Amino acid sequence: MKRTRANNHCCWILSSLLLSLFALLGHQAAASPQQKSTKEELLVLPGEAGRLGGRLVVSLRGEPKTLNPLIAVDARSRDVIGVMQADLVHINRATQLTEPALAKSWKISADGLAYTLVLRQGLKFSDGQALDADDVLFTFRVYLDESVHAPQRDLLMVGGKPIAVRKLDAHTVHFQLPKTYGVGERLFDGLAILPRHLLEKPYQDGKLGQIGSLATAGDQWAGLGPFRLKEYIAGQRLVLERNPYYWKSDAQGNRLPYLDELVFLFVPNADAQVLKFQSGETDMISQLGAENFSVLSKQQRGYTMVDAGPGLEYNFLFFNLNDLGDKTSPETGRKQKWFREVKFRQAVSAAVDREAIVRLVYQGRGAALWGLVAPGNRRWGNEKLAHPARSLERARELLKEANFSWSNGPNGQSILLDSNGNPVEFSVLTSSSNADRAKMAALLQDDLKQLGMHVQVVPLEFRSLLDRVTQSKEYDACVMGIASFDADPNPDINVWLSSGGTHLWNPSQAHPATPWEAEIDRLIEEQMSARTFEQRKKLYDRAQEVLAENQPMIFLASPNILAGAKNSIGNFHPAVLEPYVLWNVEQLYLKNGTENATR
Repeated sequence: MKRTRANNHCCWILSSLLLSLFALLGHQAAASPQQKSTKEELLVLPGEAGRLGGRLVVSLRGEPKTLNPLIAVDARSRDVIGVMQADLVHINRATQLTEPALAKSWKISADGLAYTLVLRQGLKFSDGQALDADDVLFTFRVYLDESVHAPQRDLLMVGGKPIAVRKLDAHTVHFQLPKTYGVGERLFDGLAILPRHLLEKPYQDGKLGQIGSLATAGDQWAGLGPFRLKEYIAGQRLVLERNPYYWKSDAQGNRLPYLDELVFLFVPNADAQVLKFQSGETDMISQLGAENFSVLSKQQRGYTMVDAGPGLEYNFLFFNLNDLGDKTSPETGRKQKWFREVKFRQAVSAAVDREAIVRLVYQGRGAALWGLVAPGNRRWGNEKLAHPARSLERARELLKEANFSWSNGPNGQSILLDSNGNPVEFSVLTSSSNADRAKMAALLQDDLKQLGMHVQVVPLEFRSLLDRVTQSKEYDACVMGIASFDADPNPDINVWLSSGGTHLWNPSQAHPATPWEAEIDRLIEEQMSARTFEQRKKLYDRAQEVLAENQPMIFLASPNILAGAKNSIGNFHPAVLEPYVLWNVEQLYLKNGTENATR
């Protein structure tokens, strides 16, 4: 009997302890609902703690083409993908230094050929499926597959050979490089880790490039970024919702992001973006033109405008140098003969009034350009690169040397003729949604008119423009811009290499079309494997010189990074690297629960 009582007493004590423990755990869970699993190795971010909840609305100049990182080449797609996906090692856009991301640590071998990355444990994709080393292996297998044509592939080829990837255990991955890679761990930034459980079958079926449209069902698309797909309304907006499995927290233990929703409104042009911001329909604005920035700065009604200084965007004119084969019409062939003449391109460059572009397009909030490296990148620019002033006289000399001549038109205007007596006439494409580039094209039109060239400016919706340049190749010339993701040359490999998809004047060449393109290929590949900054810089300087000598891209100007946000937005800190205002989107929050009255 005593034994029974003792047992009952022990059971009562044990039950009380368990109930107390459950109550304590329940209280802790209620006080901090984000901390559900002690197995999750969350990344704790420093900085100002924000408030949970609310919706942030930003605008995009048109619709993204895709949510699929494997085929995204346009900036709008990259903006959206950037908040839905995550990489192994990340470059902080404010400090420009590398920091742990999905990989909590890494080791580089003494010879620089091997990288061993250790993944955080307990992480999940936005659909709740666990992340492990198999997802990383699958991701790099896909990126490296030639048949996929992923833009990331060039970044993973070292000395013409692919990086080898193998799994050491469920959370450790080994990367073996065929040659040393000067960029170090920056290599892994921007390479979104893909969900094998969703994409392996489409990959095996050869349909990987066909998925990831904006209309994809939310449960059919997953990532590791702070937001996931919620709703798409064609022609209007894309709504993302908070990823409940996101792997970062603030210093107080709150799982990020703070915001419940991030909404991208599709807005046709820069002026319309300003109107949306002024009316309170959007909360932040970036990539502002100087004129609109000036207008908004004078008003300052409940928002703050910021000039973050010189960025890494470069704007340029380029001609169609593609080998079109049997598709070449007599008219196109005649024009391409001009465009392939280096002295013609040099003459166009000499005629461009870059200072006028900075003054009239950017109102002085920008810088003239003569090379690929923008002024915001002080570490990698070639200081010896010539910056010649505009000279129509020099331009005419170059054209004469290339057997061009002039005649008088019916109204007494000067007309430039080629060696066969054909007038030099061509069109320049520009994006209809980018007011600054439209102004540049108009200024170029006037500059070249002074040489006797008749230039027609053709504004196109950006997706149509991109299709013309990269797919159909049906164009004469184009004004475009690219913003580097990093100060290191690594992100621009696709522009430099003749095989690159954004080697815009003649992309994706099987073999270099010209000796100077072959030289650039060699220089860039050598600098990527050089061990020291000094060695890399010397090679990169020479590549810049070759580009300047041959002028396939006639560089124009680079803008300052201009942005603004409502005063109700916390942690707003624009950076000079893309994405300018969303680089810390997981830490953005609404102060005091303030939301737009229109919501």
